[in-house]
Amino acid sequence: MNRNCKMPKFANIKKPLSKLKFMESSRKATDILKTAILLERRGKAFYTQVARQTESKAARRIFEMMAEEEDAHVEFLSKQFAHFEKTQSFLKPDDHQEPDDTDAVMILSEEIKKEISAASFEAAAISAAIDFENRAIEVYSSRAAEAVDPNEKAMYQMLADWEKGHHHLLHKLNEDLKEQIWNDNNFWPF
Repeated sequence: MNRNCKMPKFANIKKPLSKLKFMESSRKATDILKTAILLERRGKAFYTQVARQTESKAARRIFEMMAEEEDAHVEFLSKQFAHFEKTQSFLKPDDHQEPDDTDAVMILSEEIKKEISAASFEAAAISAAIDFENRAIEVYSSRAAEAVDPNEKAMYQMLADWEKGHHHLLHKLNEDLKEQIWNDNNFWPF
């Protein structure tokens, strides 16, 4: 081994690694934003299609409302994406409030129970919508847990909470429809 050969100095190795880590983090943030926008667009497309196909007026109104909310989510996420692409930072998410439509949905839920059965197209769509919301909750909650940027963490937690609200309403409606069919078919053991 030649002792006269000098090894290169790696004094600045932290800087390239930090930049690499930053680039990886930035790419992951961008990928998650793209996934989130895609999830919301798919949700909007699904809700819009169900609203067009249903014969139930109440179901149509609920699915139209859900499509509008998904559209608002797409707009919100698109603004975040554009800002992140320009600045590599997230906007504070406190500018966007999810509308409280709980009362309207509960009233519509009562109407839906009169208009559809638990084995109908609309009931199947509600079940599929629950799966959409579960996937969104999973994506947003996971990213909120691993995000380092406080604005990013807050944004994804807010999105997860929005989707949990949607999930809660859809789940309640699904349970009510199930109970209705159990009653109609005497599935109760007593």
